[in-house]
Parts: sequence; C-alpha cells; structure tokens
Amino acid sequence: MRSIWRTLDPGLARDIGLVCLADGVVGLSYGAISVGGGLPLWVPVLLSVVVFAGASQFLFVGIVAAGGSPIAAMIAGVLVNTRHVPFGLAVSDVIGSGWRRWLGSHLMTDENVAFALGQEELQQKRKAYWAAGLGIFVCWNLGVVIGGLAGSVITDTDVFGLDAAFPAVLLALVLPALRDRATRRAALIGAVVALATTPILPSGLPVLCALAGLLFYRTDKPALEVGR
Repeated sequence: MRSIWRTLDPGLARDIGLVCLADGVVGLSYGAISVGGGLPLWVPVLLSVVVFAGASQFLFVGIVAAGGSPIAAMIAGVLVNTRHVPFGLAVSDVIGSGWRRWLGSHLMTDENVAFALGQEELQQKRKAYWAAGLGIFVCWNLGVVIGGLAGSVITDTDVFGLDAAFPAVLLALVLPALRDRATRRAALIGAVVALATTPILPSGLPVLCALAGLLFYRTDKPALEVGR
C-alpha cells in the first residue's frame, strides 16, 4: 500500500488530502453529536470502525437519540447503504480479488468511488480508490474520537456549519462528471425525483429513488459496427 502514496499524482493527492480533512471534520461532528446525545463514547467509535458509513451512522444516532428503536435505526441504516450496490458494480474491477475485495468493500465510500471513476486508466483508478479509502478511514475515525471526547463541550455543532461539509465535498466531487451530457441528464432526473419524494418519504429513501435517473442514462456515442 505504501507504493500507492509514492506514485500518486500530486494534484490528485492534494484533492484526496482535502477530502480526507473535510471528512475528518464531519467525523468530529458525528462524535460530538453522538456523545452529546447521551451515547457512550465507545458506540460511535465502534460504529465508525465496523460500519464505516457516515450517512448511516448519523441516521442511526439520530433515531436512537430521539428515542427510536435500535432495530429500526439499523434497518434505516441498511436502506441508506443500499446505494453501495451500484457503487460496487461500478468499481468491481478496481477493488481486485481475494482479501482486497473484502477490505476494499469495507472502505467503499461515495468519495473514493468518485475519485476512482474520475481516472482514465485502471491502475490510476486503483491508486485513487485505495488512497482515498484508507485516508478517509483514518481521518474519519480520528475525528470521531476527538469529537466524542469534546462532545460535552460542543453542544450544538450546527453553529459551526459542520452539517454542510459533507454535501459540499460530494458536490465538488461530482461536478466534473456533469460535463458529460448523458450523465448530466441522468443526474438532473435523479435530483428531480429526490426533491419530489422528500416531503412524502422517510429520510434516506429519496436518495435511493433518485437512482431512477440511471434508467435514462443513454450514451450519445454511436454503437460499434459488427465486424469492424
């Protein structure tokens, strides 16, 4: 894994570093919210190591802190994480096989998938995926521990605008992909579906419904003729 960092493009390494830093800040927010909501420190720390899915972790803590059932919180988290199914299909050849597939699946996030798909060559895709995945894992968990320890001091993280960091990071990652007309069309339809279903569906489900935009993804490139 050390060779990944040595051969990574400097510009890409900078971008990955900034995303890791941003995710560390969001992790700090998660740790502070969890402990501030009455959970012991080991709960957000364990979830961050074993689950490692920010959206699902925030949802789980929010439901439990509001008095909801841990089972209901777990089911909601699983529903939100079903978006990783198409992610896995998209980066299946990037992750590799054997133990790399197991570890790579656990390290899968929106960010490192976006970084990987943003590269052209397979080798570069793999470097971006693993560098971002490992970097985010370390920064996220460090942030959670620090935020959890400071949870009794930071009682309202919304004051710092930490809740906007995660969406801002994801938006910055997907903007380059919107240059493609087919991708832009699918994303626009998905966004409309998500906005339309937000008032009537539970939190997390509108994002899954947005996957309907993929049904309208049609490449504008002509098909290759047989025999050529």
